[in-house]
Amino acid sequence: MRKLFNKTSLKLALALGISVLALTACGGVGHTPTRGIYMLLDTSGTYTKEIDKAQQIISYLLTNLQPGDSMAVARIDTASFSEKDIIAQTTFADRPSEAERQKRAFVKKVRQFVNTVHPSAYTDITGGVLQGIGWLDEIKPDQKIILIFSDMKEELPKGYVRNIPLKLKGFQVLALNVTKLRSDNVDPREYLGRVASWGKRVEDAGGHWRVINDLERLENILPSN
Repeated sequence: MRKLFNKTSLKLALALGISVLALTACGGVGHTPTRGIYMLLDTSGTYTKEIDKAQQIISYLLTNLQPGDSMAVARIDTASFSEKDIIAQTTFADRPSEAERQKRAFVKKVRQFVNTVHPSAYTDITGGVLQGIGWLDEIKPDQKIILIFSDMKEELPKGYVRNIPLKLKGFQVLALNVTKLRSDNVDPREYLGRVASWGKRVEDAGGHWRVINDLERLENILPSN
């Protein structure tokens, strides 16, 4: 009986060990994927009138982000490939009370920016995306998300070079609130072409591209954990 018991115990121990190894290989017991969000706000021309909608999106995101998640909000202006364009950034603490404090401070910084923002003369979307890629690569979340709140019309100052390959493998890139310009009403092909061109650029770089214009369905922004 003792030998039978020992053999049975050994089999159970081996089975348990294999299960633990399998769980570890899949990311560990109870591991919740962390999310990193880099949100770009277009501040060019008349698009600054849309910024209030961006605040609603930011509030929604902050409500749904969890401890260990990271978020940054940056402006798109004349030259956006710069850390100085980051308005607010943080990785949320494990302690709920500290995470709530971080979220309140984040909202305050964004509100201060919105209340003082001045329209920029140009729109360096590519520079902002490059800055976002670098920020998310440094943070190393499990899910990397770049949100672009813009009409997606890039206008660069003379001499600026932005025909740079993007490295977006493993990234989700979402264009939000892609409003139509006056010229789009004259020729809708401009709007459709602008959106399609950005989509191709993102997907050619290995990223996943989506456009969300219905801001009543904000739950579509965040992937499920």
